[in-house]
Amino acid sequence: MTTNRSSNPYIFSFLTSLYISIAGHLVKNLDELLEINCYGSCFIKKLFDIFFSFDSLLNTIIIFIICFIVLQIRMEKMFFKRIKQIYNDLEFKTQSVISTSSIVSDMDSLMEDVGEFVKIKKTEIDSLKSRDAYRKEFVGNVAHELKTPLFSIQGYISNLLDGALRDEVLLKKYLKRADKSVERLTYIVQDLDLITQIESSNLKLNLKSFDIVKLIREIIEALEINAQKKKINLIVDVPKNKKFIVFADRIRIQQVLINLITNSINYGSVKGTTEIGIKSQYDKYLIRITDNGEGISDENLPRLFERFFRADVSRSRMHGGSGLGLAIVKHIIDAHNENIFVQSTIGIGSEFSFTLKKTQKKLNRFKK
Repeated sequence: MTTNRSSNPYIFSFLTSLYISIAGHLVKNLDELLEINCYGSCFIKKLFDIFFSFDSLLNTIIIFIICFIVLQIRMEKMFFKRIKQIYNDLEFKTQSVISTSSIVSDMDSLMEDVGEFVKIKKTEIDSLKSRDAYRKEFVGNVAHELKTPLFSIQGYISNLLDGALRDEVLLKKYLKRADKSVERLTYIVQDLDLITQIESSNLKLNLKSFDIVKLIREIIEALEINAQKKKINLIVDVPKNKKFIVFADRIRIQQVLINLITNSINYGSVKGTTEIGIKSQYDKYLIRITDNGEGISDENLPRLFERFFRADVSRSRMHGGSGLGLAIVKHIIDAHNENIFVQSTIGIGSEFSFTLKKTQKKLNRFKK
């Protein structure tokens, strides 16, 4: 940072004292200067004798020292009061720091400190604005997601009270629909609770070694019925009888896989395919879930893991869910300090993939 010389009290006091000393020296020797009546080398010699005599130099030095001390004391008092007031107003530094630091250097450091103070406060204000915007958006999204199933339940109950209770067919129909809406409410509340735990760092991971292929096959078996409704073929593309041992939280990774595979089924094409594969990458495994569904547009990809974001609102509501599935997936993978990736092309399909650490025992055998 470029600093004006006059902003430094030391330089100001030094130059002012120097000017006063030279001026006093000239005034003191004015009579002798006026009496010089020769020119050339003679004039220079007499001028040198007048200015650089021992007594003359001593007097000048004494004047300079006295002026410098007086000016510096006055300057320090003046700057100290002003700087101290500025620091106190900003509550930027403690009283002890101000009293022990050099006032002379404080003019430059004050400018730097105030600039840093402004940057910090601006960052804090921007952060508060961002949090406030996030809070408003989050509350609005939660209210919107809860409103739909609640209004549905209210409508079904109203119809039952208006006479549908006496009609056994209508009674079963409305009760089933109400039950589905309650189920969706439960999903939303559970997912909200989970994502709150994750974001507040209260989620504790139970890390241990397990076979990821075995877990995938268990999930495929559980989701087979949902896939059959759309005639989607679920394929596990890994070598038979080969184990892929990872070090992670089995329950949380199970949730990640369920969310991703369910998402693939919901948005996959009828009579399509969802393929789960694993690729070895030295100390990690890359788990891939690929489908030949409708795909996701490039403009929606960056927002895909945002809470309540839906690339296709009408289809998302048709499939139910909380709207937090992919956000939870991202948070769980982040909690493992791993990465998640997504690639998609409209009309061709999508691929979600994430990394997991190989178990340490397997790594040790690999190194040997």
